Amino acid sequence: MLQHALRHARIVVAACLMVALGGPPAAAAATADDAGFVSIFNGTSLDGWEGKPEFWSVQDGVIVGQTTAEKPTKGNTFLIWRQGSVDDFELRLAYRITGGNSGVQYRSNDFGDLVVGGYQGDFEAGTTYSGILYEEKGRGILTKRGERVSIAADGTKTPGEPIGKSEELQRVIKPGEWNDVRIVAQGPKLQHFINGQLMSETVDEQVGKRAAEGILALQLHAGPPMKIEFKDIRLKRLKLTDGRKKLVLVAGRPSHGPGDHEFRAGCMLVEKCLDAAFETGATGPQLVTATYTGGWPTDPTAFDNAEDRKSTRL
Repeated sequence: MLQHALRHARIVVAACLMVALGGPPAAAAATADDAGFVSIFNGTSLDGWEGKPEFWSVQDGVIVGQTTAEKPTKGNTFLIWRQGSVDDFELRLAYRITGGNSGVQYRSNDFGDLVVGGYQGDFEAGTTYSGILYEEKGRGILTKRGERVSIAADGTKTPGEPIGKSEELQRVIKPGEWNDVRIVAQGPKLQHFINGQLMSETVDEQVGKRAAEGILALQLHAGPPMKIEFKDIRLKRLKLTDGRKKLVLVAGRPSHGPGDHEFRAGCMLVEKCLDAAFETGATGPQLVTATYTGGWPTDPTAFDNAEDRKSTRL
């Protein structure tokens, strides 16, 4: 079975798979503003996103996630950005929340059925959790609001210089109104800002737990009826640090019957092998690999932080 898979992987790489180290089309590059941010929500539909339609919609140019007493969600459910994944990046958006709890998942895992786990920039209608770093389906609260925390390779937490008192930072947040969120993830350093104020800062180096890449999603929390709104969602990829490199693999559209030229499967196998080969224990992965299938990426930021600004067809 492994030899069969590797044979298809070689076919993919040798014949049709495009391995890209940069080089987006001019039209995609032109969509970025001067600061390098690209809108990943078009303001009119959920194209490029996936969520349960009974909970997620677009109203008046805004993404709306809503539960009611008549239509609750049995568990936390998510609106997943399907155009790509994220590694080192800066994300900016505005949110307004009415009741309940929500957040932004990043570098996260897709567990199927629109359930997500991983890093979360948390916010709520209450007064305790907005701005914290929470790991959904993982280690729970990693960093509270007002804290700087370093997590060592063995999981030991070391507090840094405090940002401020949680209750004072809460005053920056405007209940029931639009609030601006900024999330910066570069290497192991994760920062959450609300309305321009740093709320929490984490350096996560725990082996086997930290995440260098993963999906991006918006959360709708289970529980009492609630409503969460998002707008002005913009993404900017950041240059990788600490000597890491990024490889982008693009699998072409199917050109033969199943089992003949498995572009997607071969590409994903190559990614898996590379990720395993370049995971170097305490220092973290030295190669970040992103795979796009089904032809040229619809993600307008796909190549923005790849090391080389060129593409190669092998």
